[in-house]
Amino acid sequence: MTWVLDLGVGARTKAIARALCSAHRDLRLVTSPEPDDLTGVVVCSEFSQELEQTLSTAAAANAHVIVVADPRHALEPWSLLACGATDLMSWYDDPQPVLARLARLIEVEKVVESPPVADVIRGTSPALRQALRDLVTAAKFGGGPILITGETGTGKELAAKVAHAVSTSGRSGHLVVVDCTTIVPSLSGSELFGHERGAFTGAVSVRTGACAAANGGTLMLDEVGELPLELQPELLRVVQEGMYKRVGADTWQHTSFRLICATNRVLEDDVSAGRFRADFYYRIAAYSVRLPPLRDRPDDLLPLFRSFVSEAQGQTEPAEVTPEVEQALRRRDYPGNLRDLRQLAHRVASRHVGPGPVTPGDLPPSDRPMPTAGTADRRAPSLMDSIRQQLRQGMTLKELRDHVADLAVTAALEESGGSMRAAAARLGVTDRALQLRRAKRRTAG
Repeated sequence: MTWVLDLGVGARTKAIARALCSAHRDLRLVTSPEPDDLTGVVVCSEFSQELEQTLSTAAAANAHVIVVADPRHALEPWSLLACGATDLMSWYDDPQPVLARLARLIEVEKVVESPPVADVIRGTSPALRQALRDLVTAAKFGGGPILITGETGTGKELAAKVAHAVSTSGRSGHLVVVDCTTIVPSLSGSELFGHERGAFTGAVSVRTGACAAANGGTLMLDEVGELPLELQPELLRVVQEGMYKRVGADTWQHTSFRLICATNRVLEDDVSAGRFRADFYYRIAAYSVRLPPLRDRPDDLLPLFRSFVSEAQGQTEPAEVTPEVEQALRRRDYPGNLRDLRQLAHRVASRHVGPGPVTPGDLPPSDRPMPTAGTADRRAPSLMDSIRQQLRQGMTLKELRDHVADLAVTAALEESGGSMRAAAARLGVTDRALQLRRAKRRTAG
């Protein structure tokens, strides 16, 4: 059901609410929305007292909420969007703009819950839900290239599969994935554009290349930040004009595909440093979708782990876990995000023997948390112990360095009561340096 909630204090908001309900048979006036009602309208004025609380509650429930108000009321849109509103619309005695916006939101929600999306990328957390809404909106209702960003292991290739599945422009052809980290610079043109026979040593036959294979479908450039700099202008021509030449050929070939790029790098920084072409970046980032790391999806952690364990064991029902195991899972870091969690689940699945839940002994020793006070081992974990554990979990030196620095920043801010200046002084850096680091980590994470 799509609902209308009147939070106004006068006759004007009541009239707007009634007009909306009269304009569409599926709109119902409610005193409070049900938890499962994910789309609705809040009619309010600048004097509405419960607006922010209503929006926060709706955002926690993954609901779409459009705020509608008389244009004479001064409502600040950006603070409302930050509180959880989907949009702020002014009422000019015409319900059609609001109804059109509602119809789009409902359609997006149906696609997000459909098998091509929900069966590929699983989770119900608000952060993931919003990312999927952005992805579906860009793929189904937009025609330009999509840039998918996120940390390693957040599911960027899965997101590309979802975008291809729901994209109208990609349904007639295949999804072709090119891993830019495996492209040999000397053969990069052949990989993407193909080559003629005899174009170079070893070219014993004609090769079509990825651009031809993706014609009528979708081309995904995974880890696009690793794409050789000299190849970017050639690919830019393909994206803009749909034309390319095979290596060693004189004639132009035509292709038409949806371009999806993915990276765990901050391409804006690479552009500033001259490592990535600005014109190519702005062309591939017509739509940008950021996939949240697992730490921003705490509600998805346990269901995903249970599902991964059951899949590894060939079971249909999600595995159960004891409270102690659940606590250990929530305390653990996942530098590899979903990939890290899946690997942990497979290690546990190889040790677990059912029936019955996953128990503490099913966790391999290297994945167990350090003993706490009151247990047989009362030794407090040292920094070296923590580093050893992270190395066993596959964290690289760079990732470990960044992780420790982030923990130090968090600890300094906590010890300083949230004061940026005091935290910077404790860390021995300037206020500006600390602000830039936090901004960069928010962008990357």
